[in-house]
Amino acid sequence: MSSLIGKRIGGQTYYYLREVARVGGKPKIVSQRYLGKAEDIAAAMAGAAMVPERTRHLAFGDVAAAWSVLQRLGASEIIDQVAGARRADAAASVGTYLALAALNRVVAPCSKLAFADWWAATAADRWVKIPAVALDHRRFWEAMDALSPARLAEIERRLGQAMAERFALDLSALVLDMTNFATFIDSANEKAPIAQRGKAKQKRHDLRLVGLALVVARDGGIPVVSRAYPGNRPDVTQFSAVIDELVTRYQQLAGGVEELTVVFDAGNDSAANQDHLAGLGLRYVASLPPSQHPDLLAIPGRSYQIVDQARFGGLTAVEAAATALGRTRRVIVTHSPTFHARQARGFDQTLAKAQRQLSALADRLARGNTRRPRSQVEAEIRQITDPRWVSRVLQVTLTGQRPASLRLSWRIDSQARHALEAEIFGKRILFTDRDNWPVAEVIAAYRSQADAEAGFRQLKDRHVVSFSPMFHWTEQKIRVHVFYCVLALAIAHLMRRHAAQAGLDLSVRELLHTLAGIGETVMIYPSTGGRPKARRILTEQDPTQQRLFDLFDLATYAPRA
Repeated sequence: MSSLIGKRIGGQTYYYLREVARVGGKPKIVSQRYLGKAEDIAAAMAGAAMVPERTRHLAFGDVAAAWSVLQRLGASEIIDQVAGARRADAAASVGTYLALAALNRVVAPCSKLAFADWWAATAADRWVKIPAVALDHRRFWEAMDALSPARLAEIERRLGQAMAERFALDLSALVLDMTNFATFIDSANEKAPIAQRGKAKQKRHDLRLVGLALVVARDGGIPVVSRAYPGNRPDVTQFSAVIDELVTRYQQLAGGVEELTVVFDAGNDSAANQDHLAGLGLRYVASLPPSQHPDLLAIPGRSYQIVDQARFGGLTAVEAAATALGRTRRVIVTHSPTFHARQARGFDQTLAKAQRQLSALADRLARGNTRRPRSQVEAEIRQITDPRWVSRVLQVTLTGQRPASLRLSWRIDSQARHALEAEIFGKRILFTDRDNWPVAEVIAAYRSQADAEAGFRQLKDRHVVSFSPMFHWTEQKIRVHVFYCVLALAIAHLMRRHAAQAGLDLSVRELLHTLAGIGETVMIYPSTGGRPKARRILTEQDPTQQRLFDLFDLATYAPRA
């Protein structure tokens, strides 16, 4: 029973809302709330106190959607099954920490030192109950000590199985690709032998590198196998180890590899790798370096036929047989007008740069500003024309013998340029043992390699699902970092795939940007007594955001009225 009670204190009357209920058969006061003086109550009734005194805006949509996928996958539980329970006073489980690390990498990558500040700017503390002390970066890395390379591999196996089962992934075609990432590890550091200097694909030759091999499903580009390796090892040397791991995991899921097709590029070509695939009974679609097969490039254009214009536009192709890597296989040579035009533009830029360098050299020679002998000038000319195909098109003439008499001229051989375009531009050579597949299916399989490449580009995006920067200085921490970055990539692509299945064809960046537009506003109201009151409400949504809200079941995480 509620009643309004007035108390006279110091000549003023203060009012309370009192709740009385029977407890043990006797009436007792169970609640008493201070309301203020009569004028306070009158002001509240008039609505003066209904204006919030301040507000806070929290990230909601992207955080909640990514968390919903992590929950559907059961990521925390799977990780904890492998990592084991922690001591009773531990702030959070290993699975919780890694799920949060992956969540952060998906929506707003930051260091573990900055994690607590990011967390405070999200609404996630409403559905993930974790004490503030647990957000300290030292607590995170202390928990990660439980993860050996073997445990990380086992966790990835179980997560891959969960993805296949809970998201109905089609794993009949998988794409293998490799890249490397720059680290900021000191050159004298001996605690991270996985970080080595090598051929940097990000052009950071001054930094030590960590290599990463990914196997992604053609269905959505979801990574199902990853392998980190020293950055000074060529990709081709990692092929057999990645394939062996892939076969082990695939057999656990499907029981056999007869229907599995692996797609990879020319960077992984070798006779040993071909033998390895054959020994495992794996089928493949790969590519061959065009420069090593001039006979295939010489097939006349009239032999090419249009391939499924609805799917590939003006792409044409011709079939042949070729011996490569110790085996004679079916070969499909394709020509893409789009790829042709892109190569032509790139070559024009390379050619223009070479001409600028030759012009500068010619001017120096004409002024007599060189003491170098002819042999050294010829070496510089070879260096300028060394980029691929330039020497075929630029006809360079150097006259004179003594330094003061050396003169340089050049011209573009139009016929050579035309022949170059007809022979090489726009062409790829596909190599497969799928003899019964239609040409269009072989091409579609190879083109799915773009999914793996898109994953690597995503990992190199500093704003969403980012691998970099990486400042960890021990091998174990680097391997943990690789793990949660790959998990974040899987979550992001599962989200994109889920949206695409619902008819929303968005890139990862577009999807996360749209979801991020669903924010949560916290309105803080002054109180006539006691602590200030807060009300939470979501921001207005456009039609696409409303569809995503329903698709990812964000009502589960939305604030209650």
